[in-house]
Amino acid sequence: MDTKRPSFFRRLRDRLFPKMPDFFGILADQSAMVAKTTSLLVDFMETNASSITLLIVQDEHDQDDFKAKNIQLLNAAFATPMDREDIYRAIVSLDEVVNYCKTTIREMEMLGVGPDQFTLEIAMHIKEGADALAAGFSKLATHPGHAASDADRARKAERKAEKSYRRALAALFQGTDYINMFKRREIYRHLSNAADRISAAGFTLQDIVVKLV
Repeated sequence: MDTKRPSFFRRLRDRLFPKMPDFFGILADQSAMVAKTTSLLVDFMETNASSITLLIVQDEHDQDDFKAKNIQLLNAAFATPMDREDIYRAIVSLDEVVNYCKTTIREMEMLGVGPDQFTLEIAMHIKEGADALAAGFSKLATHPGHAASDADRARKAERKAEKSYRRALAALFQGTDYINMFKRREIYRHLSNAADRISAAGFTLQDIVVKLV
């Protein structure tokens, strides 16, 4: 086995110019994780299964660890293949989607609120946007120009979610069951916030595309 140490000049070069982390791969992996979590969110809204709650909570913990590690890599990186601020915005926005997924199901559990047609509808739009982001971020390393349409699909998904959110509020604020109204409004709002973060990540993806092509 060859146990020769790297040459002095190679070691000096590696110290002065450390290998750049694969930020394209990092964003592709993170967006795929978000797509997985939003798929679980849809499953929960279809089944109300407590076992799915545990999976989403674990995803949120994993995502937090992933975010912290990647921000540390970003801060330490000598150079980046795309705008440093765009990478940071993408990491944070993607993480916040998962945060809101967890917050939604945790508060549903705490408040004793089950899924309804609107929580399912909004969750499906969130998943649509997350799938578009995963497709787009996976293309940046090889075909960045092709990711523009995915960024647009993600933003359109957020607009669909917002329309569903407004319909949900219009239907909710009927009658006199005010406690239920306030509880469900909180849940709808968390889902709307998740969709907002999908849109934010979509805008960041578009900014990256514009600067790369």
